[in-house]
Amino acid sequence: MSDLAFQSASQLAAAIRDKRVGSLELLELYLERVERYNPALNALIATDFDGARARAGDADAALARGEVWGPLHGLPITVKESFNLAGLPTTWGMPAMANNVPATNALAVDRLRAAGAVPFGKTNVPFQLADWQSFNDIYGTTNNPWDTGRTPGGSSGGSAAMVAAGLTGLDAGSDIGGSIRNPAHCCGIYGHKPTWGILPGRGHTIGDILTPADIAVIGPLARGAEDLALAVDVMAGPDVLDAAGWRLELPAPTKSSLADFRVAAWLDHPLSPVDGEVGDRLQAALDAVAKAGAKVDDTARPAIDAARSHAIFRLLMFAVTTARQPVEDFQQALAAAAELADDDLGDQAQITRATTQYHRDWIAANEERTHLRWRWAEFFADWDVLICPISATTAFPHDHEPDQHRRQLTVNGNSVPYLQQLFWAGLIGLVYLPATVAPVGPGVSGLPVGLQIVGPQLGDKTTIEFARLLGREIGGFVPPPGYD
Repeated sequence: MSDLAFQSASQLAAAIRDKRVGSLELLELYLERVERYNPALNALIATDFDGARARAGDADAALARGEVWGPLHGLPITVKESFNLAGLPTTWGMPAMANNVPATNALAVDRLRAAGAVPFGKTNVPFQLADWQSFNDIYGTTNNPWDTGRTPGGSSGGSAAMVAAGLTGLDAGSDIGGSIRNPAHCCGIYGHKPTWGILPGRGHTIGDILTPADIAVIGPLARGAEDLALAVDVMAGPDVLDAAGWRLELPAPTKSSLADFRVAAWLDHPLSPVDGEVGDRLQAALDAVAKAGAKVDDTARPAIDAARSHAIFRLLMFAVTTARQPVEDFQQALAAAAELADDDLGDQAQITRATTQYHRDWIAANEERTHLRWRWAEFFADWDVLICPISATTAFPHDHEPDQHRRQLTVNGNSVPYLQQLFWAGLIGLVYLPATVAPVGPGVSGLPVGLQIVGPQLGDKTTIEFARLLGREIGGFVPPPGYD
């Protein structure tokens, strides 16, 4: 039965529709595996097993009557803790929100349910979703199924651990600084950061906030690239405010094999040097793409200043994430900003400036961003996809130092600042582009490595299809050892 647990969501949904397995039967398999493996992983942190069993039973009964609810009919799934799931807490890892229990679902959860899915619980996150690890004072630490002494990534770390360990059929996560892509890389699964705005995030919030957050997106994590396409189709489309007049029609892939693709490769950069273990796996995947007949160029670049792009990303991203701070913290930031020297370009200084910038400064930065978006559009007139890293290292050991500015990672034997990892995520997130992370095999340490596949705006199905074709060429998801 472990083979069944590790099948892709698409395979599982087909098995349920064909009555080769029941929805309730599959749910019980996952719940048994949760009981066995979750204590060591601590990935699933809030549950509704009774409600899920009732819904799975209804799914089986409906199918017996010839009714199919949708493409995910009867599929057991989980969602990141930051999505509202009626009756379960939404805390974002913040102790002050421990008793926040919404009465309604996030829109994405409603769409997954409308497609037939059976949600049975929520997965762990870091405090305020602001880390590449997944630990908080409410639910504790989530561990990587490949090595429980290491991070599963963040902030969708619980989601990625659940999918990789074969404890759920599919999961929904979110991403502003790599929070879908980094966990997919760390846990050896597929993840998709969609074009900004095409998957409405209403209900992925604390409280009654309705305004979509700049840069932030929601998206799926799965064991198969085909699952990403399926989940995007289910969750995408305008929210109610726009639905009367707007429709989303993502372009279908136009390539049928890797040989049809024009591939640019950007595998390293001084702002975030890539560890040799990661770089070697990315190069091996790129070599396989070239061998399959694709046109590959490792010198093609968009006409942008990468350092300036990174500075704009930090300015705009930290403007979003620090907006969650209490008023008292903002007042402290204002006082700190007044004392900053003009030549202070340190991490904390940049964050303080982002936190306290005037709206006119934000508009100026956004204008620079728009110019960057046009440069990327020109680049993708010549190239179908860009291959690049999402992280400079494989999954690293847990580090709960409260001040992230004091944390260090080891890259090629050297200690580098923890926040340097933002570069590869921000390069793409800033300009709203879609990116799919695909597993490309373990590094020399045996830990997974993921490849980031970037496409033009609204080219989501192209990046996902490239990931699917790449998996056929070099192999895709591989279960971690010890989860039979």
